Amino acid sequence: MSDLNLTLHVWRQRNAKSPGKMVTYKVTGVSTHASFLEMLDILNEQLTAKGEEPIAFDHDCREGICGMCSLMINGRPHGGQRATTTCQLHMRHFKNGDEIWIEPWRAEAFPVIKDLCVDRTPFDRVIAAGGFITANCGSAPDANDILIPKESADDSMDAAACIACGACVAACPNGSAMLFVAAKLAHLHRLPQGQPERMHRTQAMVTAMDAAGFGNCSNHYECEAACPKDIKRDVMALMNRDYAKAALASRDRETKSDGSG
Repeated sequence: MSDLNLTLHVWRQRNAKSPGKMVTYKVTGVSTHASFLEMLDILNEQLTAKGEEPIAFDHDCREGICGMCSLMINGRPHGGQRATTTCQLHMRHFKNGDEIWIEPWRAEAFPVIKDLCVDRTPFDRVIAAGGFITANCGSAPDANDILIPKESADDSMDAAACIACGACVAACPNGSAMLFVAAKLAHLHRLPQGQPERMHRTQAMVTAMDAAGFGNCSNHYECEAACPKDIKRDVMALMNRDYAKAALASRDRETKSDGSG
């Protein structure tokens, strides 16, 4: 297949306080075997050669693992290919002469830092609130010390596939992070080791999610459709049930502590 010549409409924004705008670029000589990020590399090389500032965009592993490649491509997170991150999206899915619109995640909780880069530290604060298991350190335990049913192990691993890219937030009309938070909770709650802190963890992480400015679930389930790791919406139902239980238990404790119970 011949190389591609494309027209790109890219969001450019100098910093978080500056207004941004779409800027049109022509990029030439793009191999159909190149990934989408490699195409942006080619564009940046061409911009640098002309003395223009290259486009800032997030990337790291380029293997669909780290979740850094957070781009809206033609209005779809990661380009809209099922179970595909931006770095795994290849230019063979485009045609010569295509126009492509490239934007950062659009969510109040993910402010733009520069160009296509957004601040996703709110995810870090949610994880810091409870996305871990408290355990005494020591030598590595035997793998068979705690027997775990295969179904539970599989469900936990499916939830653990979440790479915290933020596509669910970008796809949701309300900018909800419920799929992300629910996946991180389900990863731990499907295992025996996650049970002792289950209620506290749920309440703490949901509270941190709300404090970060994420919206409520819109019930459109665009999050599930946009997720590059195929996280299912079932994890949100599990989180909602656990949060209701945690809130009720918390209210009961407060009632007993003030002597009104």
